[in-house]
This record gives sequence, C-alpha cells and structure tokens, in this order.
Amino acid sequence: MKTNKIKNIMWFAAVLLLFGCNDDFLERVPLDSVSDATFWATESDLQVYNNNFYNLARQDHTVPPMMGHSDGFNSHKYGIWYLDEFSDNITAQHSRHDRYRSVRAGIHVVPNSAQWYGYSGWNFVRSLNIGLQNYDLADVAEEVKDKYRAEARLFRGWFYADKVSKFGDITWMDEELSTESEELFSARTPRDEVMANVLADLNFATANIPESWGDGGNHGRLNRWAALLVKSRICLFEGTWQKYHGGTNSEMWLTEAANAAKELIDNGPFSLYSTGDPLHDYNAYHRQLDLDGNSEVILWRKYDPGQYTNHVMSYWRGYNGGATKSMVEDYLCTDGLPITLSDEYAGDATIEDVFVNRDPRLRQTILHPEDREFYNFGNSGDFTYPRVTGMVGGEKSATGYQIIKVYDVAAAYRSYNTSWTPAITLRLGEALLNYVEAVAELGTITQTDIDISINALRDRVGMPHLDINAVPVDPRYTGDGITPLLAEIRRERRVELFMEGFRYDDLRRWKQGSKLAKKDYGILWDAAAEARYEGATAFSAVDPESGKTYIDPYGGSDWATPQFDESKHYLWPIPLSEISQNPNLGQNPGW
Repeated sequence: MKTNKIKNIMWFAAVLLLFGCNDDFLERVPLDSVSDATFWATESDLQVYNNNFYNLARQDHTVPPMMGHSDGFNSHKYGIWYLDEFSDNITAQHSRHDRYRSVRAGIHVVPNSAQWYGYSGWNFVRSLNIGLQNYDLADVAEEVKDKYRAEARLFRGWFYADKVSKFGDITWMDEELSTESEELFSARTPRDEVMANVLADLNFATANIPESWGDGGNHGRLNRWAALLVKSRICLFEGTWQKYHGGTNSEMWLTEAANAAKELIDNGPFSLYSTGDPLHDYNAYHRQLDLDGNSEVILWRKYDPGQYTNHVMSYWRGYNGGATKSMVEDYLCTDGLPITLSDEYAGDATIEDVFVNRDPRLRQTILHPEDREFYNFGNSGDFTYPRVTGMVGGEKSATGYQIIKVYDVAAAYRSYNTSWTPAITLRLGEALLNYVEAVAELGTITQTDIDISINALRDRVGMPHLDINAVPVDPRYTGDGITPLLAEIRRERRVELFMEGFRYDDLRRWKQGSKLAKKDYGILWDAAAEARYEGATAFSAVDPESGKTYIDPYGGSDWATPQFDESKHYLWPIPLSEISQNPNLGQNPGW
C-alpha cells in the first residue's frame, strides 16, 4: 500500500516536470468554460452572440430604441404605448405614471440616478463593442462577419441616437472598457461628433445587413429594410433638430432621411395593410395578436403564451386617462379640411357630434358610444360609454375620450401576466411620413411625393387627397413659423402615429415646446354633460381659445398647470450620481 502511494507521487511529479517545460500546455484554454479563443470560431458563434442583443433590448427602460412592452409587472410603466403620455396626446391617470405626468407638466427635476428611458443601458453598448472587437476571430468569410458587424452597429447607432436626442452631448464609446479606462472619466463627446459616428454605423448597417436572414422573414430580427427605416427616423430627427435649434448641417441629414425612406418605399417588400374596409382597416392590425406576414409591419415584438408574456392591455385600460381635446381636434373632416375651416364640422356639444363627418381614423382611435358592443369594450353590456372619472362601474377615463386603437377585450381581462399582446416597433406608415416630411423640409416636395405618402395613407381610410396647390390654412397653426403644407404633414403624422411613441420627440425636434405649455382638456363639460355623466367627479376649466368649459383631467393636481422652459426642457438632465462619479460630464443648460 505504502509502495503504491510512493509510486503514484513519483508519477505525478514526473508529469509536472514534463509539462512544466511545455509552454503549449500552460497556454491551453480552459476545458470547463467558454473563452475568446474557443468561442469566436464559426458563424453560429457570431449569431448566438448577437442574439444576446435582442435579449438586452427587451429592457425598454434602459435600452429604449427597440420599444415594445415590458413583461410582467413592468408592463404597467415601460412600453411604446405609454410614451405619448409625455406629450399633449394622452393623459395619465395613475400614480404609477407620475414620471410621465411630471415630464408632461415640465416639473421634473435633476434626478439622483438614471430614470426611465434615460441615462442608462451602457452594458448594452459594452456588449456591442465586445462583439465588434471579436468578430474578426471567426474563421468565416468577410461578408459573413460584416452582416453581424452590421447588426451590432445598427443597434449601436440606434442606441446612441436615442441618447443624443435626450441629452445632447454624450460620451461615445466604440471599444470595450474596463473600470480603469480613462474614457469613463472624460468629458462628453460633442453632439456633432457622436452623430457623425452614428451615421457611419447606420451607413455600414444598411450596406451590409441582409435583406433577409433566411428564416422566413422572422418578425424579430433586424434586416436591411428595418435598418433603412431606423436610419430615416434618426436622420429626420437630427435634420429637423439642427434646422430648428440652430445646427449647421440640417440639409445633409434631411437628404439622408429622405433617401433611406425612399429606398424602403420603392424597393422594400412592404405595402400598407388594407382589406378595402376604410372603417376598420386602420386599427384592425393594431389589435391582432400575430403580425407575421402582415404587409405593413417591418419589425414587431412577439410574446408567446407560457414563455414570454405581458399584462400591458390590462394595465393600459386602467392607467391611460384618454386622448386629449387637442388630439381629437386635429382629425380632419371628411372634406379634407380642418375643423376650423370645414362646414361639415358638427361641433362638440356631445361626444357623438365629435365623430360626425370626420376622418375614419378618429372612430378607430377613440371609442364612439355606439361601438361599445363591437369592441366589447369594458367586457360588460351593463354600462354606456364614455365613462368619466368618478362614475360607478365600468372603465373610466380622465378626459372622456377613451382609446380604442389597440383594444383587445380578451387580453384586457386575462389573468395577471398571461397575455401576449404584440408591440409594433417599425411599420411602413412611418417611412411614408418620414419621407414626405424630409422632402418638405428640404423644399423639394412634389405632388408625387404627397401621393405616395400622405395620400396613400388617406386612401386606406377613404379620405380626400392633399393637393399641393390647395393646402388649407388652419388658423390654429399659422403662428408655428412653418408653411401650411408642413403644418398638414405634421398633422397627418400626429393622427396616423398616435400612441406609437413619436409625439413628444416630434415636438422637441420641431422646437414646439410651447405646445406642452398648454393645458390638456377633455370633452365639453356643461350642464348637459354633468347630467349625462352622473356621478362624475371631473374638474373643469375654461379653454381660453374657445371660451367654453371642458374637463380638466389634471385639475386639482400637481400637473394642472403645465410649463415648458425653452432654455432647458428640450434636453433631459444628467443624473447627479453620474456627475458625482465623473464631474467632467457637466450638466445640460438650465439644469
């Protein structure tokens, strides 16, 4: 026994001696873990690594560009539908949405740490940069590496463009950093330099990412058509920001926006969703559960029963306070004229009057009392609608304009976190609006441009065409400092993209913060309304423009009197926690 033990010790020592002089043995890769030397080898490795980006991008509050709905409890606060609560489109009626209400009212302050959709998500950038530094290790053709580089760079450009839109100057990082890296303690990179890098990322992405990944048009993976729409969105934002906030290169950005959108329109395999039913087609696909194969949807987030679910429809029905009077009044009459000019406008004495002779998208966005049964709104036939805050039973609204655009009764009343309501991130309708706005801002717009964009959208709902030689002049917008044509293009964008997350950013890039300094109102609130909506506890206020009294959805609250400080509210403040770690970041003007 003792002899055997001695032999074993001697054998082990010999092995150590033998390999102790062998450098290859010392440099062998770990057998029980993944390392750079073993992982970055095949196309499958690159694809698996890039799949991780999509998982990180589901964290909408930290990585907001690829917006969908958060899952579980977070369905109540993070998601694409809620973003319009920052603006004059939608009111919020729950304390869990105080963040939206504070920004809307202009009473938000410098935060201690990163807030929703704010100064966060840097782990996402680190993950992107790690990939970009290691794709070269793979033993695959250069064009194969390039398509994964393109995917990563599209994400990076999209992420940084979002941060620039909120914070202006932002620290650009294009390599993996450690806790000791000097870049972590540097000043922010100037906006123009960051956006030049963003454009380089977007250009590489649109040139190298596949039109299809060979997966049957997978709904969730970014392709070249998605990249073109993302590029047009980002370039339009930057082009109009520079034009209205004093930049020097707006024409280049607007040209890039127009060209990207036009290429998608001309060559992409997409068309506006239409079944020939103008009274239902606009909102029909917004209420569908499966959007694979939809002709208009370019990118959407899918949720699967038992795997990845949300509760957003249930939260939405209780937490949104309804559309605003301002939003509702922007829908044209069926003669193609605004309510200020049309003889067809029936007024707003009752909510039914509001829908008379109006763009069919209004009735597909806001609940008409007669449509309660069609949508099974409220899941009960015992109540009439609308129902206003304070009334007993049913679903209540703070404004009286209850939103129907995305409503699905089954999801609205499903057990907690068992719904699979999809989120549309990119659709062709946006590309049409990006294009027509860009060429209008450039001053090169033609009737053909209007026909393939705005008039195509109007055709879906049976509305009259916009004629470049007969543009209505809405007196409400003559003080905005833009042409009547641009005013109509902006109106069309507001109507078509309602509740899809654009309005707040649009007002900021157009330098129209003054619209956020106006109170939000709901339905007319006179003696007849008080009698009709018995039990309602709505506040009311006089609209100074009309002299009539309307519901004041924020009456009696901290958000009752909105403000907008032109010197600071176009950008968000840098959190104090970030400045304390790196004083070189500085703070945005006015904060």
